[in-house]
Amino acid sequence: MLFHASIPARNPENVARVIAELWGGFHAPFPSFPDSWMAIAGDDRGSIIETYPSDRVISPGSGQNSFVPGESTAAQYTAFHLAVASKLTPEQVLAIGEREGWRAVRCTRGQNFFDVIELWIEDVIMIEVLTEEMQRQYLAFATPQNFRAFAAAAAMQA
Repeated sequence: MLFHASIPARNPENVARVIAELWGGFHAPFPSFPDSWMAIAGDDRGSIIETYPSDRVISPGSGQNSFVPGESTAAQYTAFHLAVASKLTPEQVLAIGEREGWRAVRCTRGQNFFDVIELWIEDVIMIEVLTEEMQRQYLAFATPQNFRAFAAAAAMQA
C-alpha cells in the first residue's frame, strides 16, 4: 500500500493545493524539506503527496541521516506517474486542468481495462485521476489474477 509520495514542482504550493482539491483534502507546508508543501487527503491511511521544488533532489544520507537535500537541474519529463482517486466528476477534474493551464484528457487504458484522466501537473508530471466510476473499473481490473494473466500474455509476446 502506498502511504505517501513526493513529486517535483516549479510551484510546490500550487501543486499541493490542486492535488488536495482533487482529494477533497487540504494543503500545508512540509517542514522536513525546504520550500516544500504537502497535499493531505484526510483519509484513514494518512495519504499525502509531498511537492518539492523541481530544482532540488534527495540523495542517500550517511549514518542516521536518512537523506540529504541538494540542488540539480530539473528534468523536463520522467517515466514517473501516480494514479489517485478523486470524488470529483470527470468534468470537474477537466475544469481544474483548464483553470491551471495544464493538459487534462480522459483516456482508456489497455483493451478497455479502465479509464483515467491524465492531469499533467505543470505540463510535466502525469497524475492519473480516477473518478468514482473509474475507480470501480480499475478495481475490477486490478486483481492478482488479472495481473498474472496480463504479465503472462506479455511474456508470451516477448
